[in-house]
Amino acid sequence: MRVLVVEDARPLAEVIAEGLRDQGMAVDVAHDGLDAAAKLDVNAYDVVVLDRDLPGIHGDTLCQMITERDGRVMVLMLTAADSPGDRVSGLTLGADDYLAKPFHFPELVLRIRALARRRPAARSRTLSAAGIKLDPMRRTASRDGRQLDLSVKEFAVLEALLNASPAFLSAEGLLEQVWDEHADPFTNTVTVTISRLRRKLGDPPVIATTPGVGYRIIDPAVPPDWAAGRGRRPTSGGGAQCT
Repeated sequence: MRVLVVEDARPLAEVIAEGLRDQGMAVDVAHDGLDAAAKLDVNAYDVVVLDRDLPGIHGDTLCQMITERDGRVMVLMLTAADSPGDRVSGLTLGADDYLAKPFHFPELVLRIRALARRRPAARSRTLSAAGIKLDPMRRTASRDGRQLDLSVKEFAVLEALLNASPAFLSAEGLLEQVWDEHADPFTNTVTVTISRLRRKLGDPPVIATTPGVGYRIIDPAVPPDWAAGRGRRPTSGGGAQCT
């Protein structure tokens, strides 16, 4: 899940961002409306956590811009304006949820996850391929009935690969989906996480690497020619299934 936190109070913005990253989310931060609009132009977000009283572009205007442009992006207003009238006006502007400051962080996390489930394009069903079953909402994963003890990043990488299956997903694509804009594309972060994930998934290997292309899920039961897209594919083969 990728989240944009738009908050002009820098210490609070960083606390929120780090807390959400600890929950396995990829988080970008904007401290004014102009920066937020620029990030929204180039990145795809699942949820925007939005303050109202912002410099540059007011949060109310930004909320309208988001909802009019892309109905798949969910907006959670997080603001000190907490009167009933404030809540009504915020929701009328198009916000999908409204949380007043001060707030309890666990509640913020639950609200963000609830919004992600409500997204029109949300993948809330179980993903399965190559004996792997992953439930994004329950945060559970297994292979051939064996439960996997995955870190938040390992879980997010596996989810991204299953969502992309049978296509490849590049290291840059994984960085964008699982980490955030501050991730260094020249580090071995993705390689290390993939290596740990492979060990936990066990044999036979189900994550294939093609240098210069990326990673993808392969099914050991599918012959190589079918996995590469050549020959007739069995009706039961292919990419991840949603159930």
